[in-house]
Amino acid sequence: MSKSISNGLKPFAGLVICTFLTFATTAQINVKGKVSDSRDGSGLAGASVLVKGTQSGTQTAADGSFSIDVPAKASTLVISAVNFTQQEVPVGSQPLMAISLAPSLSTLTDVVVIGYGTTRKKDLTGSVATISSKDFQKGNITTPEQLIAGKVAGVSVISNGGQPGQGSTIRIRGGSSLNASNDPLIVIDGVPLDNDKVSGASNPLSLINSNDIESFTILKDASAAAIYGTRASNGVIIITTKKGTGGKLRVNVSSVNSLSKIIKQVGVLSADQFRSIVNAKGTAAQQAMLGSANTDWQDEIYQTAFATENNISISGGLRKLPYRISLGYLNQDGVLRTDHLQKTSLAFVLNPVLFNNHLKIDINLKGTAEEARFANQGAIGGAVSFDPTQPVYNDKSNRFGGYYEWLDPATATGLAALAGRNPLGLLNQRSDRGKPQRSIGNIQFDYKFHFLPDLHANLNLGYDVSKGTGTVFVSDSAASDYIAGGKGGLNNHYKQTKQNSLLEFYLNYVKDLPSIKSRIDVLAGYSYNNYQTKNYNYASYYANGTKQPSTDPTFAYDIPEHTLLSYFGRLNYTYNNKYLLTGTLRRDGSSRFGPNNKWGTFPSVALAWKVKDEGFLSNSRTISDLKLRLGYGVTGQQDGLGNYSYLSFYSLSQGNAAYQFGNTFYQGYRPSGYNPSLKWEQTATSNVGLDYGFLNNRITGSIDVYYKKTTDLLNLIPQPAGSNFAAYIFANVGDMENRGIEFNINSQVIRKQDFTWDVNFNLTYNKNEITNLTIVPNDPNYIGFPGGGIAGGIGGQNTQINAVGGPKNTFYLYKQVYDSAGKPIEGVFVDKNQDGIINQNDLYKSKGADPKVFLGFSTGINYKKWNAGFVLRASIDNYVYNNTYSQAGILNQVTGNAVLYNASSNYLETNFVGNSLELLSDYYVQNASFLKMDNLNIAYNVGRIYHNKAGLRLSATVQNVFVITNYKGVDPEIGSGVDNNLYPRPRTYSLGVNLDF
Repeated sequence: MSKSISNGLKPFAGLVICTFLTFATTAQINVKGKVSDSRDGSGLAGASVLVKGTQSGTQTAADGSFSIDVPAKASTLVISAVNFTQQEVPVGSQPLMAISLAPSLSTLTDVVVIGYGTTRKKDLTGSVATISSKDFQKGNITTPEQLIAGKVAGVSVISNGGQPGQGSTIRIRGGSSLNASNDPLIVIDGVPLDNDKVSGASNPLSLINSNDIESFTILKDASAAAIYGTRASNGVIIITTKKGTGGKLRVNVSSVNSLSKIIKQVGVLSADQFRSIVNAKGTAAQQAMLGSANTDWQDEIYQTAFATENNISISGGLRKLPYRISLGYLNQDGVLRTDHLQKTSLAFVLNPVLFNNHLKIDINLKGTAEEARFANQGAIGGAVSFDPTQPVYNDKSNRFGGYYEWLDPATATGLAALAGRNPLGLLNQRSDRGKPQRSIGNIQFDYKFHFLPDLHANLNLGYDVSKGTGTVFVSDSAASDYIAGGKGGLNNHYKQTKQNSLLEFYLNYVKDLPSIKSRIDVLAGYSYNNYQTKNYNYASYYANGTKQPSTDPTFAYDIPEHTLLSYFGRLNYTYNNKYLLTGTLRRDGSSRFGPNNKWGTFPSVALAWKVKDEGFLSNSRTISDLKLRLGYGVTGQQDGLGNYSYLSFYSLSQGNAAYQFGNTFYQGYRPSGYNPSLKWEQTATSNVGLDYGFLNNRITGSIDVYYKKTTDLLNLIPQPAGSNFAAYIFANVGDMENRGIEFNINSQVIRKQDFTWDVNFNLTYNKNEITNLTIVPNDPNYIGFPGGGIAGGIGGQNTQINAVGGPKNTFYLYKQVYDSAGKPIEGVFVDKNQDGIINQNDLYKSKGADPKVFLGFSTGINYKKWNAGFVLRASIDNYVYNNTYSQAGILNQVTGNAVLYNASSNYLETNFVGNSLELLSDYYVQNASFLKMDNLNIAYNVGRIYHNKAGLRLSATVQNVFVITNYKGVDPEIGSGVDNNLYPRPRTYSLGVNLDF
């Protein structure tokens, strides 16, 4: 080539090179790949694939596959998915990529389920807590709320007893009402539940299979909960169940088998102690009543109970149809003889993603059928008081089922009048069987508009239906319902159906605005909830099927119903990824209120500042997270109120108020009390919170300070004679406050490849105070309204009062006087007003039933294939009135009746005879602070078996391990503050096996 030609080509060559370089800088390559779960290789649907440093991205399909155009200058893809650790993957020269994501250490903590949607935890502005399945309480859990007992600051979960499937008293930040409900709203997969009782079930939540639950999210303050408006004053618990996983077929089989035993009995006199007291202080006739047996009646009514719970789940994906199917079976005996629960549950979940990821459909269907036999819990008190010198069976007669009973030939039945009945007979001769069924389900469509992908439309159609039937049968030979002449016993039926429906629709627009460093998330929607119950009314029958006279119902059934209509909206605004604003507004209309008060408006606002992202902390290696939150909101209350309390209506007069026509008496109708001015209770909550993290979030937690003020309390107020048709009516009168502090800390103390140690501690302080209960504020003539009913004495008596200036459920009793040895002096009390007379004017407000402080502590250790942990709970400054001591700890219990009754062992300490005022002595109020170990568990992961086709895990658990307390009764954990006839909570030993195929 000549020099001239070479020089002539140089400009052309330069142009070619420049053109190539320009193309090279603007060219794109198409990258395809698959994102899978590192545990089993199954594809991950909906994973995010972003080109680092750009706004370009996509999501994986149902099988985990993706395709994305990557600029040639880009070198890295950012792959992320909910519950998995984010990865950054170099593009390199490989056009086909295989990415495996490992599960994150904090499942479900990056994305949090909130009302009507989800958000990132770091973007939360309200007080919200999430507990995932890995942190649940372990063992034999038959009712879902027990999974989170002791796990969340500000949330108290107290089981109502040891009966199989027994419910719990749940309180979030102390509750907000006196006469309406204090139960939180529970939402399962977007369906708000009806908390009312389902006939035939001891607890409506027992009809939900705990094994299907993935997480609990608790909305504690009004800024988080106000989106639920009228039902959120007591907080909101959102339950999310397990979803379809997609990918290849996975099968999980688990079985937990348990033995339960009571760990403490009520202290009573032994047979020899009983004989000694009767022989020393009883009459000759009473001494002649003594038997020769030595019967421990509590041993007779309690048993070692067996339970088995078995679950199988199948999950996977058919093309773009991730699914999950689960079947559960529970068979559990109670520690009280004849108590039994059998439960079968089925759940079906389908989560397809269609139209190139623009349409997501969630179908959740859950159904449960139970067969329960409820033991006669009157046997618990009967076993405490029945004469221990008498035998269980009467060898001389086959009457009354062969059980020993107190006899009196002078009566028509041959039974001693007003005598207690044989405790074992009470159990075995009564068959109270319920067959409840419940199904909860919904289908939810979430559509991302093709022409505007930042806008979503969400339609949620849901239902909650149940049917409860049952029969109470008592043998005609049973002493409890015996009638001379062959008739007697019971054969009664009951039936109830519920049909609750839901329709919700909302639009959600989410947009990043990088030009102004902002992000907006706007939501607006509508909700329709209808709750209808049908209660069937039946006549009463004797055991032989003969109808009992005058028991025909006036109506075959009644159908209470109420409807709730709502409009709601929410705005989340983020500036510079550091400053957050959330505002919500909900307007609710309820059929439970009159035209003038039917609608209520419930707003909230919250601010958050990500302090960690400021320049002065952004490079800190010690502080890894720091966020300040401020919130205020108003929520409402209408649960626990009658459906028609604002309407005037007529009801049947009492049975003895009848008119005679000829030889027939007819009941009339009379007007009932009503209040047309009823309106919502409203609770305004202010919250200041601080979220923190240290050492790369090895230590995380939060601190919250809150103030709740409830106004327009629904209160029973007396009516002047002639002004209404009832002595008391519901009215909006009164105010109440809750102030508190919550502290929570989580720490991974040790983090090594083969060894980790996690610790959680939470503390709650709550002070409750009633500030007004009358129309005229702080009326000095109104002392308050009573509560805390007790057994014993003549007629009902109350031990508590709700009064201005103190907390709800404050004990209102006489102050006991003691001798120099510290022993109570019977019938001697402090004359508070010094008028020389001991009467109701000397009652004083003392301790409260509710704790001021409660704590939770959980820890878990993982070492290679082993893991172990335990859960502790503590309650401080809660007091309990020991009604067993007050009712049965006196001499008159033994010798003051027509027959002999056993006494509480407390009699040996006091030697009380039985004073009419002694029932109201503060001597019986005992400090019930306690420390409990709820759960101790250990597990071993055997690993892959069956030629690497299955994973095996073995576990052992002990529940109700120990209790440390000064309380002298059976159990210090009494939600009402009055200990009487508590079904004992047993200690349970469980062995479990889990197989993953």
